[in-house]
Amino acid sequence: MTINPDSQVVQKIFENVRAEGNITVGNITQIYQSVSNLGNIPKPTGFPQNIPKSSTDKFVGRARELERLHQQLQRNNEVVIAAVKGIGGVGKTELAIQYSLLHLQSHNYPGGICWLRAREEDMGVQIVQFARTDLGLQPPDDLELPERVRWCWQHWQQGDTLLVLDDVKDYKDIEPYLPPQPSQFKVLITTRLKLDLAGSLFLEVLQESDALLLLSQLIGEEKINQELAQAQELCQRLGYLPLALQLVGRYVKKRKISLAEMLRRLESKGLGHPSLIVNENDPTWTLDVKRGVAAAFELSWSELNEQAQLLGCLLSLFALAPIPWLLVESAAKEQDSEELEDARVELENLHLLVGEDSYQLHQLIREFLRDKQKNLDASDEQKYNYCAAIVKEAQEIPETPILQEITRFTPFIPHLAEVATVYKNWLSDEDLIVPFLGLGNFYRGQGAYAQALPWQEQCLLVALERLGEEHPSVAMSYNNLALLYESQGRYGEAEPLLQKALQLTQRLLGEEHPDVAMSYNNLAMLYESQGRYGDAEPLYQKALQLTQRLLGEEHPHVAMSYNNLAALYQSQGRYGEAEPLYQKALQLRQRLLGEEHPHVAQSYNNLALLYYSQGRYGEAEPLYQKALQLYQRLLGEEHPDVAMSYNNLAL
Repeated sequence: MTINPDSQVVQKIFENVRAEGNITVGNITQIYQSVSNLGNIPKPTGFPQNIPKSSTDKFVGRARELERLHQQLQRNNEVVIAAVKGIGGVGKTELAIQYSLLHLQSHNYPGGICWLRAREEDMGVQIVQFARTDLGLQPPDDLELPERVRWCWQHWQQGDTLLVLDDVKDYKDIEPYLPPQPSQFKVLITTRLKLDLAGSLFLEVLQESDALLLLSQLIGEEKINQELAQAQELCQRLGYLPLALQLVGRYVKKRKISLAEMLRRLESKGLGHPSLIVNENDPTWTLDVKRGVAAAFELSWSELNEQAQLLGCLLSLFALAPIPWLLVESAAKEQDSEELEDARVELENLHLLVGEDSYQLHQLIREFLRDKQKNLDASDEQKYNYCAAIVKEAQEIPETPILQEITRFTPFIPHLAEVATVYKNWLSDEDLIVPFLGLGNFYRGQGAYAQALPWQEQCLLVALERLGEEHPSVAMSYNNLALLYESQGRYGEAEPLLQKALQLTQRLLGEEHPDVAMSYNNLAMLYESQGRYGDAEPLYQKALQLTQRLLGEEHPHVAMSYNNLAALYQSQGRYGEAEPLYQKALQLRQRLLGEEHPHVAQSYNNLALLYYSQGRYGEAEPLYQKALQLYQRLLGEEHPDVAMSYNNLAL
């Protein structure tokens, strides 16, 4: 590889930097474009350096990072330490190489660029060796190593000097060898550690556009254009991690396979696929990459204590989404809370976990930890505990969640879905349908029927498969799916399910049970929606009487029965019978649920409709207004009940 940048642009910018001017993004982009092909360049005379070979032909997506890094290293009259931090494979070392090559070409570090491998070799020995071979110094052999290193700092070639300490695994290992203050030295550290340094740059994964550009440089722009959707999916599948993209791009090019086929192979073998592994026996291997993706993660894994490893395995069970810490605490309830925090800090220190109140794993790290989790002795126990924690939250989701509840439960939804789709075998029979019900309530309660439908349908299938027809959970599943069909106007599909739910509930629980009363009520609602008032009324009456007998007068279900029977009477023009029932329902709901509840809004709305039907417009309007304001406040402007209230008020 060769470089031929616009030296005038480079010199202008870095003179500006040395004068404490501001680098612009435009300037750095000019340099960045000029050095995109940096590689093995000849050493300029008088500028000692031992920069390693770049692992990429093209360097993409890091112009701003290069700019920020240089700014952090330009404080004067002191040893400046800047750290590039991030997960394994994100490109920390490559960023340091490109920064070094860029500033070698600009002559910005006349004292030289000294690259030190912090993980694998003794720092002091490397410093002394560089001083001898690259600076021509002769440190006295009769000094101890720390003294020889100090001698080297004192006799170093004049001018700003860049020291790169690559892959630091413990700051204590390098601290004794850092240059003294004040100093000509600028120290650049790459590390997986979450070091508490003022000059720190956390290196994120690539943006999708940059990931596609990197992939196109590896396999060709034409192939990307031909399979753009698959290329985007592949970048997402690899979590936009540069190392993974580089390895997979090389594999695709060598094998001459489609990106769709590459995706299929990754789906089959995951991190164990050969494309993500460095084959040391491959005679055609030219990339300066020592480890594959899993091997890079293994370095961090080996530095974790047992508790942190266990926590990592537990976190891998969660969905690929932010994880509320309280869910983790619930799933690890038998562990001391401070020990759990200690384990979390260990993971954060190695950038295996990021976040504040909610935490997230990178996609490939999650996959790596899942492989570890499968081999745990406590693998099943962790899965049971994880599922139990999710079930506990799912049980709290009401049938009609208000805005506050939607905000509260939204972060849990991806994890409910993960349990429902991946870990249902670790749910007890009693809890089997709970995640599905929670998901159904969350979406149906917001009027998002299309999103609720697959969960309700799957709920019934799962319940039938494991529990058989004769089970209360199956009856409940029939009932909930039918109610969703009814909400969509699919009455013909809803009726046989409601009939099955009623018969099954009667058979399993007996006539004297609240669930039977609810089945009567739901079937009556369907008949009313179809205008079958004669079929609906006796069922509403049965539901009311049974609910009163089993639950007493002071119960929300009794208020619901009053409301539904009143609505039936109103539909038939029996206004005199409807009004006292509506009034009872409203008063009961206010007393039992409080004013701030969607059911209270419903009672205001229904009573207003009754008054409007009777021509009592003066009494109807304030109730319409109350209903609308309550719905807006509780359910949000986009809810179907708000639209209904606007419509009623416009009558």
